[in-house]
Amino acid sequence: MYQKISPPETGHKITFQNGEPVVPDDPIIPFIRGDGTGVDIWPATQKVLDAAVAAAYGNQRQIVWFKVYAGDEACDQYGTYQYLPEDTLQAIRDYGVAIKGPLTTPVGGGIRSLNVALRQINDLYACVRPCRYYPGTPSPHKQPEKLDVIVYRENTEDIYLGIEWKQGSEISDRLIKLLNTDLIPATPEHGTKQIPWDSGIGIKPISKTGSQRLVRRAIKHALRLPKAKQMVTLVHKGNIMKYTEGAFRDWGYELATSEFRQVCVTERESWVLSNKEKNPDISVDENARKIEPGYDSLTPEKQAAVQAEVTQILESIWESHGQGQWQDKIMVNDRIADSIFQQIQTRPDEYSILATMNLNGDYLSDAAAAIVGGLGMGPGANIGDQCAIFEATHGTAPKHAGLDRINPGSLILSGVMMLEYLGWQEAADLIRQGISAAIANQEVTYDLARMMDPPVEPLKCSEFAEAIIRRFKQ
Repeated sequence: MYQKISPPETGHKITFQNGEPVVPDDPIIPFIRGDGTGVDIWPATQKVLDAAVAAAYGNQRQIVWFKVYAGDEACDQYGTYQYLPEDTLQAIRDYGVAIKGPLTTPVGGGIRSLNVALRQINDLYACVRPCRYYPGTPSPHKQPEKLDVIVYRENTEDIYLGIEWKQGSEISDRLIKLLNTDLIPATPEHGTKQIPWDSGIGIKPISKTGSQRLVRRAIKHALRLPKAKQMVTLVHKGNIMKYTEGAFRDWGYELATSEFRQVCVTERESWVLSNKEKNPDISVDENARKIEPGYDSLTPEKQAAVQAEVTQILESIWESHGQGQWQDKIMVNDRIADSIFQQIQTRPDEYSILATMNLNGDYLSDAAAAIVGGLGMGPGANIGDQCAIFEATHGTAPKHAGLDRINPGSLILSGVMMLEYLGWQEAADLIRQGISAAIANQEVTYDLARMMDPPVEPLKCSEFAEAIIRRFKQ
């Protein structure tokens, strides 16, 4: 079945029903140690995860680990350039849930990124990145505790699909000629635009299916949050890219107001409902004026369209959402991408779940992680309907490898996400408690220790893991 790896003799497979895992008490979970500092952070992570499961469940539950290979370690086992062997891909398909340390991106041709390849091969369309603050963690922000967001980043489309052609290549020149001479002039809204002949060409596909399945997962996650945090914000640059990023926004709203109609309200709908609640006799025209900036400057046709929108909202959801009922629903709104970068710093407590396309989500999740302590404290998961991979979000940092000094927090917290995904919340909560208590007591690795005021003596990577375990019950 496998060429160079052997599955554990004990344990059982995780299966999936309707996109959700069905988890035995002894799940077999493949792990990829990772390159560079993976040699340090994976043993620390495994120790913490095993200790938490044992503390929470005794002998009733345990993870049965299955070592598989990727990156440089895979080349050592399978031969030069075998960065992602079929054994590993088959094991992840067979067992459904995996966890991995950081991987080296191969230099030169072939696979662009091992991380991206794993996501695309397994159709892991949702990259989930929680960013929350643990008291005591050094941060460049004055009030980092106000930020507690979860970024849902679409993982399989956008420019990360990697469809592009080099400047000067035959296909690039053919595309530019086709666009400049036939397609752009045939589209009046593009006017006299032309693509420079010395351009590289890339394709940015955004599909309705890809957009809506991501937003669906984001809304389902919001349903599990406390009422005060039940908000999904669609992040986009639809004011410029109307048929890709703007379509992502529109398709997100369409899903929320159809599939999740009884549990969702859009921000704009809430304005209409609130206006009528405050003034039951408000006219449609006045309600429209209150929700649409510059209403009086609009053409009669556009004013009529806003009035029709108000009428449609009141007729369709006043009974189910009016009289304050909308305040108990999931709020779905949208924000322009550049604006949200500012707002997670200036008004962070106004946001909960951010649903976004691939490139925006890449920037946004790293920026949010920086506010709460950096990528060393940033967990990540890549989730699909039949598979999920949990991973450290930082790089391999090879100059620190083998020194037992790097912060294992990102991978440990990714393990926490994995435990929550399995439904093992008690074990996940123990680790969060342990991390919080260790950091509050200034028991941290060098990256955090040097930023504290005053700096403190750092723990080794392995010592940080031990401090977390020691403080499970505090």
